[in-house]
Amino acid sequence: MSENLPTGAERRTLIVEKQPIILASASPRRRDLLTQAGVSFVVWVPDVDEELNPGTPPMEAAQVLAERKARLAAREHPESWVLAADTLVWTEEEILGKPRDPGDARRMLTLLSGRTHRVTTGFCLGRENGGPWIVDAVTTEVAFRDLSPGEIEWYIQTGEPFDKAGGYGIQGLGVFLVREIRGSYTNVVGLPVCEVLEHLAKAGVIERTVG
Repeated sequence: MSENLPTGAERRTLIVEKQPIILASASPRRRDLLTQAGVSFVVWVPDVDEELNPGTPPMEAAQVLAERKARLAAREHPESWVLAADTLVWTEEEILGKPRDPGDARRMLTLLSGRTHRVTTGFCLGRENGGPWIVDAVTTEVAFRDLSPGEIEWYIQTGEPFDKAGGYGIQGLGVFLVREIRGSYTNVVGLPVCEVLEHLAKAGVIERTVG
Protein backbone atom coordinates (compact mmCIF):
# COMPACT_ATOMS: atom_id res chain seq x y z
CA MET A 1 0.00 0.00 0.00
CA SER A 2 1.30 3.45 -0.87
CA GLU A 3 2.45 5.39 2.18
CA ASN A 4 0.67 8.43 0.74
CA LEU A 5 -2.73 6.74 0.79
CA PRO A 6 -4.72 7.47 3.98
CA THR A 7 -6.04 4.46 5.88
CA GLY A 8 -8.68 3.76 8.53
CA ALA A 9 -10.34 6.82 9.99
CA GLU A 10 -8.15 9.07 7.83
CA ARG A 11 -9.63 7.80 4.57
CA ARG A 12 -12.52 9.81 3.20
CA THR A 13 -14.38 10.03 -0.10
CA LEU A 14 -14.41 13.34 -1.94
CA ILE A 15 -16.64 14.45 -4.81
CA VAL A 16 -14.87 16.56 -7.40
CA GLU A 17 -16.92 18.47 -9.96
CA LYS A 18 -15.48 18.02 -13.45
CA GLN A 19 -18.06 20.41 -14.94
CA PRO A 20 -20.03 23.33 -13.47
CA ILE A 21 -23.46 22.30 -12.16
CA ILE A 22 -26.62 24.44 -12.20
CA LEU A 23 -29.38 23.37 -9.81
CA ALA A 24 -32.61 24.46 -11.47
CA SER A 25 -34.73 24.48 -8.33
CA ALA A 26 -36.01 26.87 -5.68
CA SER A 27 -36.25 24.08 -3.10
CA PRO A 28 -34.09 24.67 -0.01
CA ARG A 29 -34.36 20.95 0.73
CA ARG A 30 -32.71 19.98 -2.57
CA ARG A 31 -29.98 22.52 -1.90
CA ASP A 32 -29.38 21.04 1.55
CA LEU A 33 -29.26 17.47 0.23
CA LEU A 34 -26.69 18.27 -2.47
CA THR A 35 -24.61 20.27 -0.01
CA GLN A 36 -24.65 17.37 2.47
CA ALA A 37 -23.55 15.05 -0.35
CA GLY A 38 -20.54 17.26 -1.04
CA VAL A 39 -21.66 18.60 -4.42
CA SER A 40 -21.03 22.25 -5.28
CA PHE A 41 -23.62 24.02 -7.41
CA VAL A 42 -25.15 27.32 -8.43
CA VAL A 43 -28.91 27.86 -8.12
CA TRP A 44 -30.91 29.19 -11.06
CA VAL A 45 -34.70 29.03 -10.67
CA PRO A 46 -36.64 28.46 -13.91
CA ASP A 47 -40.14 29.83 -14.46
CA VAL A 48 -41.94 27.00 -16.23
CA ASP A 49 -45.50 26.10 -17.08
CA GLU A 50 -46.48 23.25 -14.74
CA GLU A 51 -49.76 22.44 -16.43
CA LEU A 52 -50.10 18.79 -17.50
CA ASN A 53 -52.59 16.85 -19.53
CA PRO A 54 -55.36 15.47 -17.27
CA GLY A 55 -54.73 11.87 -16.34
CA THR A 56 -50.95 12.00 -16.79
CA PRO A 57 -49.49 9.19 -14.60
CA PRO A 58 -47.52 10.53 -11.61
CA MET A 59 -44.15 9.10 -12.66
CA GLU A 60 -44.49 10.51 -16.16
CA ALA A 61 -45.71 13.84 -14.76
CA ALA A 62 -42.70 14.20 -12.46
CA GLN A 63 -40.30 13.43 -15.29
CA VAL A 64 -42.00 15.83 -17.71
CA LEU A 65 -41.88 18.70 -15.21
CA ALA A 66 -38.26 18.02 -14.29
CA GLU A 67 -37.23 17.98 -17.94
CA ARG A 68 -39.06 21.25 -18.64
CA LYS A 69 -37.11 22.93 -15.85
CA ALA A 70 -33.80 21.47 -16.95
CA ARG A 71 -34.23 22.33 -20.64
CA LEU A 72 -35.12 25.94 -19.81
CA ALA A 73 -32.13 26.31 -17.47
CA ALA A 74 -29.83 24.69 -20.03
CA ARG A 75 -30.82 27.19 -22.70
CA GLU A 76 -29.78 29.98 -20.34
CA HIS A 77 -26.54 28.21 -19.36
CA PRO A 78 -25.53 26.22 -22.45
CA GLU A 79 -22.01 25.37 -21.26
CA SER A 80 -23.10 24.09 -17.84
CA TRP A 81 -24.53 20.81 -16.68
CA VAL A 82 -28.04 21.30 -15.31
CA LEU A 83 -29.93 19.28 -12.71
CA ALA A 84 -33.67 19.76 -12.16
CA ALA A 85 -36.25 17.78 -10.21
CA ASP A 86 -39.94 17.66 -9.40
CA THR A 87 -41.49 15.75 -6.48
CA LEU A 88 -45.08 14.51 -6.44
CA VAL A 89 -47.02 12.98 -3.56
CA TRP A 90 -49.83 10.76 -4.73
CA THR A 91 -52.48 8.24 -3.82
CA GLU A 92 -54.64 6.05 -6.00
CA GLU A 93 -57.18 8.87 -6.02
CA GLU A 94 -55.08 11.93 -6.82
CA ILE A 95 -51.80 13.79 -6.97
CA LEU A 96 -51.42 15.99 -3.90
CA GLY A 97 -49.80 19.37 -4.44
CA LYS A 98 -49.04 22.04 -1.87
CA PRO A 99 -52.08 22.87 0.31
CA ARG A 100 -53.85 26.07 -0.67
CA ASP A 101 -55.10 26.81 2.84
CA PRO A 102 -55.67 25.12 6.23
CA GLY A 103 -58.79 23.36 4.95
CA ASP A 104 -56.87 21.86 2.06
CA ALA A 105 -54.05 20.76 4.39
CA ARG A 106 -56.59 19.16 6.70
CA ARG A 107 -58.15 17.27 3.79
CA MET A 108 -54.77 15.96 2.61
CA LEU A 109 -53.57 14.85 6.02
CA THR A 110 -56.89 13.16 6.72
CA LEU A 111 -56.65 11.35 3.38
CA LEU A 112 -53.11 10.13 4.15
CA SER A 113 -53.83 9.14 7.78
CA GLY A 114 -53.43 5.40 8.38
CA ARG A 115 -52.60 4.72 4.73
CA THR A 116 -49.62 4.12 2.47
CA HIS A 117 -49.02 6.66 -0.28
CA ARG A 118 -46.22 7.19 -2.79
CA VAL A 119 -43.70 9.94 -3.35
CA THR A 120 -42.15 10.18 -6.81
CA THR A 121 -39.30 12.48 -7.75
CA GLY A 122 -38.53 12.91 -11.41
CA PHE A 123 -35.13 14.37 -12.23
CA CYS A 124 -33.34 15.49 -15.36
CA LEU A 125 -29.64 16.00 -15.98
CA GLY A 126 -28.19 17.43 -19.17
CA ARG A 127 -26.24 20.11 -20.98
CA GLU A 128 -27.26 22.20 -23.98
CA ASN A 129 -23.84 22.07 -25.66
CA GLY A 130 -22.96 18.39 -25.63
CA GLY A 131 -23.43 15.48 -23.28
CA PRO A 132 -26.29 13.05 -22.72
CA TRP A 133 -29.74 14.02 -21.50
CA ILE A 134 -30.85 11.77 -18.65
CA VAL A 135 -34.43 11.64 -17.37
CA ASP A 136 -35.31 9.27 -14.53
CA ALA A 137 -37.65 8.91 -11.56
CA VAL A 138 -37.62 7.25 -8.15
CA THR A 139 -40.67 6.26 -6.11
CA THR A 140 -40.82 5.67 -2.35
CA GLU A 141 -43.74 4.22 -0.40
CA VAL A 142 -44.62 6.10 2.80
CA ALA A 143 -46.94 4.68 5.46
CA PHE A 144 -48.64 7.14 7.83
CA ARG A 145 -49.74 6.24 11.31
CA ASP A 146 -53.37 6.87 12.27
CA LEU A 147 -53.64 10.56 13.06
CA SER A 148 -56.12 12.05 15.49
CA PRO A 149 -57.98 15.24 14.56
CA GLY A 150 -56.05 17.01 17.31
CA GLU A 151 -52.70 15.95 15.88
CA ILE A 152 -53.71 17.13 12.42
CA GLU A 153 -54.83 20.50 13.77
CA TRP A 154 -51.63 20.93 15.78
CA TYR A 155 -49.50 20.18 12.74
CA ILE A 156 -51.43 22.62 10.57
CA GLN A 157 -50.92 25.33 13.20
CA THR A 158 -47.15 24.89 12.95
CA GLY A 159 -47.34 26.20 9.37
CA GLU A 160 -45.10 23.44 8.07
CA PRO A 161 -47.60 21.85 5.62
CA PHE A 162 -48.04 24.86 3.37
CA ASP A 163 -44.93 24.80 1.20
CA LYS A 164 -44.71 21.04 0.80
CA ALA A 165 -46.36 18.63 -1.60
CA GLY A 166 -48.81 16.41 0.24
CA GLY A 167 -48.93 18.82 3.17
CA TYR A 168 -46.06 17.41 5.22
CA GLY A 169 -42.28 17.45 5.57
CA ILE A 170 -40.63 14.21 6.66
CA GLN A 171 -37.40 16.06 7.43
CA GLY A 172 -39.15 18.41 9.85
CA LEU A 173 -41.91 18.20 12.45
CA GLY A 174 -43.81 15.95 10.06
CA VAL A 175 -41.53 13.05 10.95
CA PHE A 176 -44.06 12.12 13.67
CA LEU A 177 -46.65 11.35 10.98
CA VAL A 178 -44.65 8.56 9.37
CA ARG A 179 -44.68 4.97 10.56
CA GLU A 180 -42.58 3.43 7.79
CA ILE A 181 -40.92 4.19 4.47
CA ARG A 182 -39.98 1.68 1.80
CA GLY A 183 -37.32 3.07 -0.49
CA SER A 184 -35.20 6.21 -0.61
CA TYR A 185 -35.60 8.59 2.33
CA THR A 186 -33.94 11.49 0.51
CA ASN A 187 -36.42 11.00 -2.33
CA VAL A 188 -39.23 11.87 0.10
CA VAL A 189 -37.31 14.98 1.17
CA GLY A 190 -37.06 16.08 -2.46
CA LEU A 191 -34.15 14.43 -4.29
CA PRO A 192 -33.05 10.76 -4.53
CA VAL A 193 -29.42 11.56 -3.81
CA CYS A 194 -27.97 8.09 -4.43
CA GLU A 195 -29.50 7.79 -7.90
CA VAL A 196 -28.68 11.38 -8.83
CA LEU A 197 -25.02 10.97 -7.85
CA GLU A 198 -24.82 7.73 -9.84
CA HIS A 199 -26.07 9.50 -12.97
CA LEU A 200 -23.76 12.48 -12.40
CA ALA A 201 -20.81 10.12 -12.14
CA LYS A 202 -21.80 8.07 -15.20
CA ALA A 203 -22.15 11.27 -17.23
CA GLY A 204 -18.68 12.36 -16.13
CA VAL A 205 -19.93 15.43 -14.29
CA ILE A 206 -18.40 14.38 -10.97
CA GLU A 207 -15.87 11.83 -9.85
CA ARG A 208 -15.15 10.27 -6.50
CA THR A 209 -11.59 10.33 -5.24
CA VAL A 210 -9.88 9.17 -2.06
CA GLY A 211 -8.15 11.92 -0.15
